[in-house]
Amino acid sequence: MAEPLPLDVAATLNALLTGSGQVSSALRAQLPYARAVGRYGCSCGCGCGCGCGCATVDVAVDHTAVPPAPAHGNPAADAWYAEPEDAGVMVFTKDGYLSLLETYSASSEPISTWREPRFVER
Repeated sequence: MAEPLPLDVAATLNALLTGSGQVSSALRAQLPYARAVGRYGCSCGCGCGCGCGCATVDVAVDHTAVPPAPAHGNPAADAWYAEPEDAGVMVFTKDGYLSLLETYSASSEPISTWREPRFVER
């Protein structure tokens, strides 16, 4: 079931999509029309995770409300976190629309919560 993007997810996407490039601008314009359609990596014990334990959210955008971003590769944007230093975040798209936001860890410890956007290093 689709729900509004959680504030921490929206803030992370906004920080990750900074810049004046056409792709970043087009993807930022999709944020008001984006909804969370699945979340993974939560620590509540509900079993919804993908197995790795890192915070991840599937995103759907209303295609009738906003155009797709120009052609680009995937991930559409990625960055490391300043804290913790061994973690990062990536955003993926499908057909020019936001589709997935995912944290990852280079250590054995999963990143189970969204870090503050100020820690995103582009």
